[in-house]
Amino acid sequence: MKILLIPLLVFGIVILISAIFTVKQQTSAIVERFGKFLSIRNSGLHFKIPIFDRIAGRINLKIQQLDVLVETKTKDDVFVRLKISVQYQVLKEKVYDAFYKLENPHDQITSYVFDVVRAEVPKMKLDDVFERKDDVAIAVKQELNEAMINYGYDIIKTLVTDIDPDLQVKEAMNRINAAEREKVAAEYEAEAERIKIVAKARAEAESKRLQGQGIADQRREIARGLEESVDVLNNVGINSQEASALIVVTQHYDTLQSIGEETNSNLILLPNSPQAGSDMLNNMIASFTASNQIGEEMKKQNLKKGIGKKTD
Repeated sequence: MKILLIPLLVFGIVILISAIFTVKQQTSAIVERFGKFLSIRNSGLHFKIPIFDRIAGRINLKIQQLDVLVETKTKDDVFVRLKISVQYQVLKEKVYDAFYKLENPHDQITSYVFDVVRAEVPKMKLDDVFERKDDVAIAVKQELNEAMINYGYDIIKTLVTDIDPDLQVKEAMNRINAAEREKVAAEYEAEAERIKIVAKARAEAESKRLQGQGIADQRREIARGLEESVDVLNNVGINSQEASALIVVTQHYDTLQSIGEETNSNLILLPNSPQAGSDMLNNMIASFTASNQIGEEMKKQNLKKGIGKKTD
């Protein structure tokens, strides 16, 4: 009798253990009796009739993510790969539909994503795909929501997480970008060079102006000094012609002295006799006198021409 009780006791314990089951948080369990749907059990401790009832499956109620990689062609005939991340969740009140209506929800969602992306992206150029990726994500979300809500799935968010054109296209885009930047750099360099040239020209012009002003001031001071020297010599009884000769001779010897002090100067031949200063003065006076005479003759001729025209 005792030997029979032990197997019965063990069998009873096994039956009791199989009658008890737990469901984790954010999870739903589907219980069937003889293959027919019986009930949906949520998180906690539950009981079922051993042998008659069984747990057909469990549904995850957490927000899940499915990454779909789609390759398609843009409007400008560029092949591009897009990574679409779909965040979805099974509605707690529609666990029955999510479990019994779809055999493989991941394949169903992937098919809809392919359909929408390959309908939207061919309408855009490659640059527009980068700029309007949110429009693609919104279109995918709307299409999926309308289709999957009937199966108990709620589409929380869809994101275009990656846009990857063909390798040759990326290299071409990089070359275009590099060429554009080189063009801008060349324009900036040319502008900088122009500014340097303009600044240099202005500096040279200002230097020439100041140099000319300095020469004019120098000559003005020399003339004033000569005038004062002539006045001083006149005061001591030396007439203007003698004073001029004396000044010319003095300047002549000052020039010779200045040249002689330069050790690295080139060879220059100048007359150094006292008579040379007098000859230079006489030649200058003669040239000034001839110039004045020519000027007077030209004025007379112009005056005669003017009178003749008025008479006509």
